[in-house]
Amino acid sequence: MNHFFSFQIHGGADHGGGVAESVGHFLGFLESLAAQEPSDIFASIFPGIAELDNIHPLLVHFPIALLIGFFILDLLGTLIRNPVWRSAASAMLYFGTIGAAVTVYTGLQAGETVAHGGNVHDIMERHEQIGITVLSLSALLSVWRLLAGRSLKGAANGFFLLLSAGLSVLVVLGADLGGLMVYRYGVAVEGAIDLQEASVHEHGQPQVNEHRHDSGGEPPHSDSSQSHHPSDNHLHPDNHEHSESNHTH
Repeated sequence: MNHFFSFQIHGGADHGGGVAESVGHFLGFLESLAAQEPSDIFASIFPGIAELDNIHPLLVHFPIALLIGFFILDLLGTLIRNPVWRSAASAMLYFGTIGAAVTVYTGLQAGETVAHGGNVHDIMERHEQIGITVLSLSALLSVWRLLAGRSLKGAANGFFLLLSAGLSVLVVLGADLGGLMVYRYGVAVEGAIDLQEASVHEHGQPQVNEHRHDSGGEPPHSDSSQSHHPSDNHLHPDNHEHSESNHTH
């Protein structure tokens, strides 16, 4: 921590890093932007977004967080009878519903344009169906909440919370299928990880661990130590006999 905040007055050849070097990198980045064409500036600032085939993966996190957060906050506000928390939960529900509408729209477009195999088609269909159900249910809860306001109490509020819980479950199931398509089948992922390269750099493991993993056995030093034991066992009886003969003489 002290090293990071220390300015490298004399060039930082021995240490590197520090605030001064970070500022230097930032200024160099700004200078490189000034030399680029306007069409290339966005890709330099947001290289991940520029590589997206569609913006569905960028938007999908917002309704997930807002709708699940709505249910948790509304449930807690009901339990402790805090109207402020419930009002905040209402706002999260409204924004989450808007986010779900945009996300479903972009997701339907992505399903028509993103290349995928037959092994993913059924998963994508279920993902779309769950997304449409989430949008429909969140819209229903939003209208109900707008019409009822703070008068939503008793059994009606209990049923409202039950539907909200079901909404959260659907959101999780839909997100799980989306992650399955991306991380298991690589939908809309252009680059592929080199498994051999990934095994070398995984968790910063040293090379000796990689060798043990690839060979499927014990580390080299353990093999050598085991190979010496049999020879030692053969030598010990001879040494013992020689010592007895010497003792007899």
